Amino acid sequence: MKARDLSVLLGVILIIIMLVVPLPGWLLSVLILCNISLALVVILVSMNTQEALQFSIFPSLLLLLTLFRLGLNVSTTRSILSEANGGGVIDTFGSFVIGNNPLVGFVVFVILVIIQFLVITKGAERVSEVAARFTLDAMPGKQMSIDADLNAGLISEQQAKERREKVENEADFHGAMDGASKFVKGDAIAGIVIVLINIIFGLVIGMVQMGFTFTEAVNTYMRLTVGDGLVSQIPALLIATATGIVVTKTTTTGNLGTDVSRQLLQYPKLLFIAAGTIFLIGLTPINFMLTAIIAFSLALGGYVLLKQTDETEEPDMEEEEQAESSSMNSPENVVNLLNMDPIEFEFGYALIPLADADQGGDLLDRVVMIRRQLAIELGIVVPVVRIRDNIQLEPNGYRLKIKGNEVAAGELLLNHYLAMTPEMDDDEIEGISTKEPAFGLPAKWIGEEHKDEAELSGYTVVDPPSVVSTHITEVIKRHAHSLLGRQETKQLIDHLKESYPILVDEVTPDPLSVGDIQKVLAKLLRENVSVRNLPIIFETLADFGKMTNDTDLLAEYVRQALAPQITRQYAGDDMALNVITVSGQVEKMIAENIQQTEHGNYLALDPESQEQIIKTIHEEVEKMTLQEETAIVLCSPAVRMYLKQLLERFLPQVVVLSYNDLEPGVNVQSVGVVNVA
Repeated sequence: MKARDLSVLLGVILIIIMLVVPLPGWLLSVLILCNISLALVVILVSMNTQEALQFSIFPSLLLLLTLFRLGLNVSTTRSILSEANGGGVIDTFGSFVIGNNPLVGFVVFVILVIIQFLVITKGAERVSEVAARFTLDAMPGKQMSIDADLNAGLISEQQAKERREKVENEADFHGAMDGASKFVKGDAIAGIVIVLINIIFGLVIGMVQMGFTFTEAVNTYMRLTVGDGLVSQIPALLIATATGIVVTKTTTTGNLGTDVSRQLLQYPKLLFIAAGTIFLIGLTPINFMLTAIIAFSLALGGYVLLKQTDETEEPDMEEEEQAESSSMNSPENVVNLLNMDPIEFEFGYALIPLADADQGGDLLDRVVMIRRQLAIELGIVVPVVRIRDNIQLEPNGYRLKIKGNEVAAGELLLNHYLAMTPEMDDDEIEGISTKEPAFGLPAKWIGEEHKDEAELSGYTVVDPPSVVSTHITEVIKRHAHSLLGRQETKQLIDHLKESYPILVDEVTPDPLSVGDIQKVLAKLLRENVSVRNLPIIFETLADFGKMTNDTDLLAEYVRQALAPQITRQYAGDDMALNVITVSGQVEKMIAENIQQTEHGNYLALDPESQEQIIKTIHEEVEKMTLQEETAIVLCSPAVRMYLKQLLERFLPQVVVLSYNDLEPGVNVQSVGVVNVA
């Protein structure tokens, strides 16, 4: 155990001993001086900290110091009442304050106690209580502000984590200070009671047991009581003052002395006004010489400060310009320009109210919810979305970029609603014709006055924030595979390793690298298959990774392992599925034209056959679309990924499943067949 830890433990044990074991006068004097020294150190530390959390141990320290001081009070009271002796320090303090008049000395001591109890202690207790309540009330707002900065890209995930920890620590600290300040108040009350006990019982013991006269008893016990009270109340006053300083301290760039001198003297011209006022007061019967000296000192101080301010303004401006110039010309500044945000959302100036919280905008909060929603649905951590306005865009326009490339754009009309209806030619409601940006459905922008009418007519009415939120969500889903890089994959692997270390070690780095795993996960995400169930995915990779390193084939094995998830995704709770099946002739044609190379397998079908297959599937998909059903093509496992590769460029929205992707209990109904002449 370290010496520091041992010293604290020994100190607590010593306090307990002081409560029950009589101590000699010389040891009491040593402990009293130690108490005063500790109080001085505490108040000096509290004055030199820049923020309250830099002295986070203060609530616990306050309890220990209070207990130490009460233990001293018990020991000194025992010594005073039993031996009429409290040690050299107490006797010296008492004699110095009382002098030749015990009554005056006692009055001075009472005034000190009143200041300690009614002003310092009571004020510190009230400030601690209010600070704790306001800190707790402000926690939700601070958390929302951190989330908003994170989503706006102003801070990183690590910085957001540190800020959240600081908010929690501030709440814990002020809550602890609220409770600890009660000890300061209790200590002050105990000090008053102990003084009364020393005086009353001291007089009784002195006259009854020790044979003192009343005058001797008063002189002796009044001196010792006042001395004991002073050596106790002075540290208590310092600790109570330190409590008030800590709980009233706001975050600054300097300590208390620096802040007071800088902020109190930041307006030198005001010192001239103060000097003139003091000089005018000297024209009254008050001592003119004294007021003139003070007024002259104030005026001289104002002149010196004003001259220093004038001299430093121009150099500061020059230094700022030089610093700005050197910053623009530094190589680091150019390197920073190479950074690219994974996801950027830009909007025209007319859409600023969407993101401005002061104008009621909640886009930042919606983006937070989108990231959480996608983490649950897709199983990946979506990067921070950088949100900013762009004057180069149309006033009502917006666009979404992924890794610097524009992937989606749209237009919003604030103070309007987007009304959608399945009836293509429905013109019952007046509005501006448009298309819903996320799914391309026909829609209209309608005014507030037509909202109720549209809802009664069967329209789906959505406000602009919901429109853009849905668009952002769908675009990120479609491009999730491109957002999952090796770094993001490594984070997922590290997270899985915390719970399944053996499983992860069996898969990576041998036989599969992080890049291989990233390719498998990206292939799943490309076809809208969630990778949240990483344990099942890694179990499959562990089984088949030693047999092949073909990531396309490994992705097919993973799909088969995720059959319950895929089945539930498309068949729903009723376990029924309408599909377009692929004929044996087409499957045979695809299987016979698979080319095997050292870099993987690919489909080498002649263009005419490709066109026939795509045309047939397109016709069947249109039929299902008219019936408002999801277009799903069902084929054998051997040709599934090659058929998907064929359709991906021309019909990317079509879902291609194999029989192994579905659970045996699914009720599959074929509504069309893919065949060629």
